[in-house]
Order: sequence, then structure tokens, then C-alpha cells
Amino acid sequence: MKNKYGFILIKPQLGENIGASARSLKNFGFNSLLITNPKYGWPNEKAKATSVGAFDILNKTKVFNDTISAIENFDIIFSFSARKRDINKKHINIKNFLNIIKKTKQKKIGLMFGPEASGLSNLDLSYSNYVVQIPSSPKFKSMNLSHSVSLVSYEIFKLNNFKSTKQLVFNKGIGQKGKLSKVINLLKNNLEKKNFFIPAEKRSSMIKNINNLFYRMEPNDKELRILSSLIGSLSKNKKKHN
Repeated sequence: MKNKYGFILIKPQLGENIGASARSLKNFGFNSLLITNPKYGWPNEKAKATSVGAFDILNKTKVFNDTISAIENFDIIFSFSARKRDINKKHINIKNFLNIIKKTKQKKIGLMFGPEASGLSNLDLSYSNYVVQIPSSPKFKSMNLSHSVSLVSYEIFKLNNFKSTKQLVFNKGIGQKGKLSKVINLLKNNLEKKNFFIPAEKRSSMIKNINNLFYRMEPNDKELRILSSLIGSLSKNKKKHN
């Protein structure tokens, strides 16, 4: 059985962030949202508006009066912060966080996020097993609440759905180099007729640049035919109209 995750928002100040967080949870396959003391009460119309289609998550969101009540059913609590706190807790990075939950099986894991203005208090952090630092620019560490939730939910989703998120191999049937060479020779011949390779002493260098451009391409047979047709059409003389 996989771990079960709950996203805990401590004293969220904006309904819009609650709604956007619910939307992110649904995007990445989660459904458990818990909040404590939302500033503008609950339910919240602004949360509903920004959740888009995640009404089901908002409808079953659990609301608590304090942090300790919100975390009581979880086995492990991770708190998220943009900066290191001066408390006696294990501070870990995202990579360590993912390694821990990868090794952890059949546990209820709480993921706790603080209010927009101040982040989690030291008292809130005291309930955590780990404090996870979300990497961000040292020039501007403050991160929007819903963005933090999105980042964390996405990272867990990738971890749990590695096979489904691996990039598919796209086999487009690359055309033979000999066919590509014919197309390039056609281009070079047409350029010669247009006196493109001037001055003459730069001709060798210009041809090398053309080769570098085209030979690193991986066109298939159809694309080579299209390219050949385009080059051929451009080289034809325009018919005079009466």
C-alpha cells in the first residue's frame, strides 16, 4: 500500500490560495486538504472560484482550530519553509525529503505549510519530524503558499508515477545520410548559381557552416522530400506574366 498524504494549511489568509492549492492537489492526484483557522472563515467563495474544478476537494476539506488537532492522525509530519529556522529539528532539502518518503511505506504523511505573511511559527514547527527547505533565489526566498503546495505535490507525483511520466521514445524513422547529402548538394548548387559564396576565400568556411547546420538535423524521408522540393522551387525562374 502506498503512503497516504494530507496537505495541511496553517492559518491561511487568502481564500484564493486555498482554492489554488486544492486545484494543485487534484492536478497531481491528491485529495486530502486540511486547514486551521482560515482568516476569512469557511466555506470561502474566493477559494471556490480559484479551485476551478476541484470543488470535491474543497467540499471535504477539514477545518481545525489548532495545529495539534490537524496533525493528530498522521504518522510523520514534514513542515515546509523557505529559510532555515533556529530550532532543534532536522532540516532537509527536497531531495532528502523525497528519499525519505520513497523509503517510507504504509504511513500517513502530513505536509504542513504556513500562512502567507509569516510562514510557520516555531510552535508549529515543533510538531514536525522534519523541516524541509524549498530551494529558491537567495535574493527573494518568500514563496506564495499555493505555489509551494504545487511544487511539493508535483515532486511527490513524479516520485510515485515515474513510469507514467518517463518520456516516450519518438521513433520518426530518420532518413539516410546519403539522401540528406543530395538535398544539401542541391542547395549548394543553387547557391553557386546565385553567387552566394562571395568572397571566394570564405567559400570553404561557409560550406562547413551549412554542413554543420544540416547534418545535425534528423529529418525523416518525408521531411527530406519537402526540403528538396522547397529548395528546388526557390531556384526556379519566375514566369513572366503577359
